Amino acid sequence: MPATALLPLLTRIAESLERMAPPPANPAMLDDPTQDSFIWQGGSGHLLPIPHMQAVPLKLLKGIDRQIRQVMGNTRFFAHGLAANNVMLWGARGMGKSSLVKACLLAVNEEQRRNGQPPLALIEIPRDDLATLPQLLALLRRTSRRVILFCDDLSFETQDADYKSLKSVLDGGIAGRPDNVLVYATSNRRHLMPQNMIENEAGDAINPGEAIEEKVSLSDRFGLWIGLYGASQPHYLSIIDAYAEERQLPIAREELHRRALQWAMQRGSRSGRVASQFITALSAELAEEAR
Repeated sequence: MPATALLPLLTRIAESLERMAPPPANPAMLDDPTQDSFIWQGGSGHLLPIPHMQAVPLKLLKGIDRQIRQVMGNTRFFAHGLAANNVMLWGARGMGKSSLVKACLLAVNEEQRRNGQPPLALIEIPRDDLATLPQLLALLRRTSRRVILFCDDLSFETQDADYKSLKSVLDGGIAGRPDNVLVYATSNRRHLMPQNMIENEAGDAINPGEAIEEKVSLSDRFGLWIGLYGASQPHYLSIIDAYAEERQLPIAREELHRRALQWAMQRGSRSGRVASQFITALSAELAEEAR
């Protein structure tokens, strides 16, 4: 094919690829005060707006009053332009760690809007996209909006080097973390790594103490550690009561508790997640009976 005929073909191919490629993230979308939440898509370098963030209302989070005060206080400080800490929430699964982060952000944003102040933005960054954190931070340096980066269910395994990317962002990187950015993370593990991984590192290292320090130093970068523990029976039932009251379920309290405890025994645990699942099943059952 002659070169004169090949050039138009290549031009059309290049134009088609440009149309197919997602546009790069634009920090201007963060300036929309009605938009609270986004998901970072590291592979494409794109911010995906989430019009309605799925979140449990703060009033339904029972038995964790101290933890609510800590997260709310830190989030308010940040929203007001004051010094605030990166936050690590760790503990038993299903106890509302991620729900607490989202509920506090929405509650603080409601206060901000009521007072005529700019709301915070929450950007969730998937675990597999941590290596693209520098790219996201470069974007966030171009906006004045205050942003919480949210890493949910964070943990690391052997030969996993992504924790170094997060560690440099939290503290010690050359560029550092922008003043308008905080990191909130949740994990079932206090030090983000399984105990046997830490022990294996110590056993294989020339200096075991240094090996352990290297692995657990990431969690030390979070200025605020908040633990959420397994639910006692009264705690579990208080969550059940709150959900049942919100949905106005037509069931006697004794019967509600009996069935909720039976559900928990079948699941082998008591937690906010188990309570929510029970209420979902019970709501459908009661609605069906009323038909």
